[in-house]
Amino acid sequence: MGNPDSIVNAEKASFLEELKRRHVWRVAVAYVVAGWLLVQVATQVFPFFNIPSWVVRLIVLLIVIGFPVAVVFAWVYELSPEGIRRTAPADSPEARVPQAHRSIGQKLNAIIIAMLVLAVALMGWRMYAMRHGNTSAPAAAGPPATTQPAKSIAVLPFENLSNDKDNAYFVAGMQDLILTKLADIGDLKVISRTSTEKYKSRPDNLKQIGIELGVATILEGSVQKAGDQVLINVQLIDTGTDSHIWAQSYQRTLDNIFGVEGDVAQQIAAALKTRLSSAESANLAAVPTHNQAAMDLFLRAEFLATKGFTNYDIGSFRSAIPLYRQAIEQDADFALAYAKVSWAESALAWFGGGGLDVKQLHIQARADAEQALKLAPNASASQLALGFSDYYGRGDYAGALKAFAAALALKPNDSDALAGQGYVQRRQGRFDDSAASFQKALTLDPRNSSLAYELGATRMMASRYPEAEKWFQRALAVDADNLNAKANYANSIAFSTGDIPRALAAMQGNDPALKLARVALLTYQRQYGKALALLDSIPDTPDNFQPGLNGTKTEQQASLYRLMGDEAHARSLFAQSLPVLRTQLKMLQGMSLAYQWLNLAYAEIGSGQSAAGLDAIAKALKISADTKDRVYGPQVLLAAAQYYAQARRPDLAVPMLAKALAVPGTGTTYSPVLLWLDPLWDPIRLDPGFEALLQQYAKYKPAVFYTAAPAFTPPPPAS
Repeated sequence: MGNPDSIVNAEKASFLEELKRRHVWRVAVAYVVAGWLLVQVATQVFPFFNIPSWVVRLIVLLIVIGFPVAVVFAWVYELSPEGIRRTAPADSPEARVPQAHRSIGQKLNAIIIAMLVLAVALMGWRMYAMRHGNTSAPAAAGPPATTQPAKSIAVLPFENLSNDKDNAYFVAGMQDLILTKLADIGDLKVISRTSTEKYKSRPDNLKQIGIELGVATILEGSVQKAGDQVLINVQLIDTGTDSHIWAQSYQRTLDNIFGVEGDVAQQIAAALKTRLSSAESANLAAVPTHNQAAMDLFLRAEFLATKGFTNYDIGSFRSAIPLYRQAIEQDADFALAYAKVSWAESALAWFGGGGLDVKQLHIQARADAEQALKLAPNASASQLALGFSDYYGRGDYAGALKAFAAALALKPNDSDALAGQGYVQRRQGRFDDSAASFQKALTLDPRNSSLAYELGATRMMASRYPEAEKWFQRALAVDADNLNAKANYANSIAFSTGDIPRALAAMQGNDPALKLARVALLTYQRQYGKALALLDSIPDTPDNFQPGLNGTKTEQQASLYRLMGDEAHARSLFAQSLPVLRTQLKMLQGMSLAYQWLNLAYAEIGSGQSAAGLDAIAKALKISADTKDRVYGPQVLLAAAQYYAQARRPDLAVPMLAKALAVPGTGTTYSPVLLWLDPLWDPIRLDPGFEALLQQYAKYKPAVFYTAAPAFTPPPPAS
């Protein structure tokens, strides 16, 4: 009787030899390599055809299930010149000769080597793509293509799991705090909030969202707040594979919530193998305030200010500012609150003040920006506040660009700083540079409707209307409620073609801003009755009729009565508007003050005081010349020419009009096509100088235009 161990070893050796003879090893290796290649191809190719991610998971499952089947098949069957047949035992006469087995083995070896070469090539390509970023499909709503570098992230709106839905401000605030911390990491591409706010909290199509936003990862989250208890859940997901990279839950109380946003950012940076400088690490660990009440007030203010910036809603700015101030009262060292309230004050002042004193707003905004800089000199938010104070409040373009450059040095991926840079560049008349800055901002915020609008507005300022229309259409595709884009899209149609009916059709809506824009279009059609009825339907509030921008409602009514020939009614209304316009002068500065002098000039001329009106125009032109604003400046020239025409001074109106049309900048509010439509030119329409301008710009003549003699001739100017 033999040694049992020897028998077992012999059987093992025999079994291993049989596995080798039947090529089971080679088939197993070939199957594993082929399966891996198939999975890699599926994950790369399927998204291009919008094939759902569950199909990839099904393929992986089938490959795993198929492995034992392939191994058993290799044991039972063999490949022969006659085809596939059942494998004969080694000692059987039907067993193939060794040479035949070697030939089949060599073929399998060649197949395995070829697949290994493909696998190595694919792995090398994946490593290169992860390091340098790869190109994917263009964003859903516009011309630019997006990229998906490995170190890129979008933070979707957090889900509010609180029973009290009034906690929406707190949920949005936690999302923004985390997003702000992530944006401080220079090695990480972070998509801004405005591009993600339209998505659901937990969407099903993460792969498609990744393509639209140009990111490789997405952060989802939820917040549940009950009393002083807060539960925050966050999870980082790979958009390519729909797999979780990292997840964490934070159970905190309100007095211990501080620092969560920094911890989340640190964890994400580690998960994505992001390089952090010592300054960035310190910034992630920093906490804006340790005061619970101050933080709550700040988050409420941010919730309102965000609405203000989305659609230039000055009412939201006006409501946010007191909450910021209350937060500062709770914590006098709250640098971020100083920076944010400064920005809100500057913006509110720029858009007319909403009934508040613009001068005081600018003074306060400057003081708050300087305090933010004193408390946090190395915070990009402080530099941003200073930049907007320089731009909006002082017209100091060099100072503003310096501050925005400092903000970008601290936070290279700051789309707000890039946008601020773009605003200033176009005020300098550098329209192409401005467009480039907005384009860079849009790569970080690809679904930001406001940025797409600003690109359109920049092209429109330079009278490049076809380009402008495309950007306005992109803005509206992202956000159909973007009122600025809707109004300017319609105006771009009117200014490029003179097709007022088509422009009116594109500008429907009940918002006061859209109604005011339609009043202007109806005026070009000389439908004064309809224009008056529409104007009457707009509430007479500072939000709708902003000092220094569009004048008073009474003055606009007076203008329509004057154009339709009711001189007595017009004079009465112009006279009523004069005291209000003069009082508002004291509240304004800069280009807002220049516009207010023009509003006053028109009211003076309309009420029969032409000499005072001409003097007011001179004041407006002096302010405009001092500011060197290449956007509002040409528009002031244009308005001055219109009011000179209303004063029956073609000797002043025609040269001023020629100058305004010759420089870029007027395109947002005017174009040569309107020379044939605008009734404000009627008093000088038969003047030889004006007729010469019509000949000069004859190529812009619209298909339908005003040809009859003026229906109303204003009286001679008063002495």
